[in-house]
Amino acid sequence: MSDVEKNTDQGDGDDERTVEAPGEPADPKPTLTGRQRLAAGLWPPRVSRAQLIVALLLFVLGLGLAIQVRSNSDNSALRGARQEDLVRILDELDSRTKRLEDEKQRLEGQRTELETSSNQAEEARKQTVEKEQQLGILAGTVAAQGPGITLTISDPKGAVESDKVLDTVQELRAAGAEAIQINDVRVVANTYFSDETGGIGVDGTKVSAPYVFKVIGRPQDLEPALNIPGGVVQTLEKEQATATVARSEKIIVNALRAAKRPDYAQSSSH
Repeated sequence: MSDVEKNTDQGDGDDERTVEAPGEPADPKPTLTGRQRLAAGLWPPRVSRAQLIVALLLFVLGLGLAIQVRSNSDNSALRGARQEDLVRILDELDSRTKRLEDEKQRLEGQRTELETSSNQAEEARKQTVEKEQQLGILAGTVAAQGPGITLTISDPKGAVESDKVLDTVQELRAAGAEAIQINDVRVVANTYFSDETGGIGVDGTKVSAPYVFKVIGRPQDLEPALNIPGGVVQTLEKEQATATVARSEKIIVNALRAAKRPDYAQSSSH
């Protein structure tokens, strides 16, 4: 006997009904709601390689933005600075950079000479002698010559005091003076000035007017530094003194100072 029986109703010949045989199991698949289908699609998460790469790139981009924001906040102090301060800072940075570049080139030149010299010991000795002469010029223990200026200060009324002489020396040093001599006294880093009757004391030695400054340096820098408005020349003229500046291609600074041996300081290379 078949599982499905077809019965034809005599009154309605066109209708045909299907009757399930007893004992057939029902459909086992349950019906899911919309929320359940959404949860099933989100968990467990399915991450592809492309999504991982995009997430990593976004993380790196965010980190870079955070660092940039922090760097901008560190420079906030410069934003509030005055224009004169910024110009001064830039000038100091430029000067420092130039000095460092010059020192770098000088050291590189010395290294090249040492590397290429056939007699490295002789080259090292030569550089040592040159360094000793340079230090001797700065210390005033050896004579020096080179281009520079001669500054002559006439003081007929005796109005020039030690502070004006000190200002003049400082202005010359700031303009690049490498060796200075006032009359017969060598001026070095620790030179001091004092007022004396009828003159000025330079390291305890009295010098009288006219005060003759022999200065070695670049004349194009030294002379303008003294003649700037409100500078040394104008200040001395207000004191009823006369200051004249003369350039020269050869200035001789031959006043010497005795070398002093330090009492306590010793070389740290031993």
